[in-house]
Amino acid sequence: MSLRPSRLSRWSIAALVAAAALFATSCEKLRARDHLNKGVLQYKNAKYSEAVEHFRQAVDLDPTFTVARLYLATAYMSQYIPGAESPENMEMSKRAFTEFLEVLKQDPKDQVATASIASLYYNQKKFPEAREWNQKLIAIKPDSKEAYYTLAVIAWLDWLTPDREARAAMKMQPEDPGPLKDKKVRDELKAKYMPQLDEGIKNAEKALEIDPEYDDAMAYMNLLIRYRADLLETREEYVKACEVADNWVQKSLATKKLKAEKAAKPGATAETK
Repeated sequence: MSLRPSRLSRWSIAALVAAAALFATSCEKLRARDHLNKGVLQYKNAKYSEAVEHFRQAVDLDPTFTVARLYLATAYMSQYIPGAESPENMEMSKRAFTEFLEVLKQDPKDQVATASIASLYYNQKKFPEAREWNQKLIAIKPDSKEAYYTLAVIAWLDWLTPDREARAAMKMQPEDPGPLKDKKVRDELKAKYMPQLDEGIKNAEKALEIDPEYDDAMAYMNLLIRYRADLLETREEYVKACEVADNWVQKSLATKKLKAEKAAKPGATAETK
């Protein structure tokens, strides 16, 4: 004998409600994926504003949809122009930050979100923050050559302006051989910047351990060693350091040439270029 609706148990009613909720949730997830696909299509066509609308709807329909939120953050980031200070541009950066951080709330080890935040800070010349986030990326992905490389670049950039200012104060031209003439000033700068420069060189070396043909890292090995030489004690030490730097220039040029030759060969793939 079939049960009439009036005699349904509380458990049965709860089960029906749960089933209805599950069905509604499944429908929302399907709609979210549809918006994701449409957004990806717009993104690939560089129609970022349209892509954002689809990704936003996907996230609204399914807040746990990490892939959609990652695309949303990336679409905002793609519209951000490094160096431009307009309110609209900075708003794009802010929205990208917000969405990437939301991704990390769901997955603290998401490599794309971590690398993207590091890149945003670097492009905004917020080097302490960029250093911190590249270190976080290395903790997640120890073989991230780009993170090690960026840390090396930041070390050089942090030293570049103080070195130039010190040279100008001592009436030293950029092409004049070092080290810095004033020992007192040199010692003060050495205490502050030498550990960072040494660490920068180590990071460049690490990037080259991961990729021995990383010519950009070779180029910054040259710069780090050459500019660091201004903090050395004697002219002899300075000359030897510059010779090492020159060797890295030659290695970088030779590697670029080798890569160009490989890329020019018929049938060259992305892996061989």
